[in-house]
Amino acid sequence: MADKRILLVIGGGIAAYKALELIRLLARKGIATRAILTRAAQEFVTPLSVAALTGDKVYTDLFSLTDEADMGHIQLSRDADLIVVCPATADLMAKMANGLADDLASTALLATDKPVLIAPAMNVRMWTHKATRRNHARLLADGILIVGPDDGDMACGEYGPGRLAEPAAILDRIEDFYATRGDRPLLGKHVVVTSGPTHEPIDPVRYIANRSSGQQGHAIAAALAGLGARVTLVSGPVTLADPAGVETRHVETARQMAAAVDAALPADIVVCAAAVADWRVAGEADQKIKKDGSGQVPALAFVENPDILATVSKPGARRPPLVVGFAAETEKVVDHARAKLARKGCDWIIANDVGSGPDGGVMGAADNAIHIVTAGGVESWPRLAKTEVATRLARRIAETVKERNI
Repeated sequence: MADKRILLVIGGGIAAYKALELIRLLARKGIATRAILTRAAQEFVTPLSVAALTGDKVYTDLFSLTDEADMGHIQLSRDADLIVVCPATADLMAKMANGLADDLASTALLATDKPVLIAPAMNVRMWTHKATRRNHARLLADGILIVGPDDGDMACGEYGPGRLAEPAAILDRIEDFYATRGDRPLLGKHVVVTSGPTHEPIDPVRYIANRSSGQQGHAIAAALAGLGARVTLVSGPVTLADPAGVETRHVETARQMAAAVDAALPADIVVCAAAVADWRVAGEADQKIKKDGSGQVPALAFVENPDILATVSKPGARRPPLVVGFAAETEKVVDHARAKLARKGCDWIIANDVGSGPDGGVMGAADNAIHIVTAGGVESWPRLAKTEVATRLARRIAETVKERNI
């Protein structure tokens, strides 16, 4: 990590003290850090303590004649590989999203031509407020890298999302940046990924679902974001955390997922990794269906759900240049995938065996064995960790984007 330089913007939140631990971790990796403290940040950590850890001057004042003559806010913002905002308060996020520049930190962020990674931290109600959600979405759309926040206990006594990601997790994201530095082939591309199951209600307490965990779809979304893409993840009900740097839209039913995908278009690439229920109950009961003591089982009539993959793949102005579907099969995996490719009209089908055979047990497992089925043939991969499948698949997508000039 020699010759790596980070400009650390420390925002004014109670979590600011964790920025000191981050500086220590960066130093152990040989990453040099120069810091800007906002006025509010100085209420939580002192310039002296930060300077002692960075071994460099700490900058605080936009109108300092000495600092402007020595470095200048524009040069300060450009003399680093990466700008890290930790903690990124609601105020700093709002300034970044709206292009405001009324202090040294916000001015440096607006003047930079370097990548920016933010680690949000704030009260749960501030994080879930509509204004913060809009700003978060805007920053994602602008290509800002984001890590966290986590769920957890707040200094104010509340619990929920808004807790600063742990310094070790922020360091991991910084190391990921350096590992892929100069290798962001999907920068400027918009990708929509679907993931997880859908739940189709029978009555207020029961639903039809499948065993999809969403692990593969979420990993694909994260891998594509790592290659520079702006990723919109449409997720069914899962227990997974939203991937960092990805705009996640949560849905429950197939109809909601179809609407969310349509709202996310246009896109350059769509990856339909979700295990969408093929059918739903024709008439969802308003009240819980009760046993009546007769031993008779209630009859359930089914209707087809919207076919998201086929709809996205239809020729037309809104069809993405590359559409990738998934096929979860229990027999004749490749044969069924070939038939699905022809039937849906997509460009690729990623087929896997979800049965109980040697390559089965994929749903909920940590690994997967896939077949990439295209009009040109079939490529079978060995069983790999789902994260590795996602990394390789993202690379393959990036190669195709380059080859086809998408």
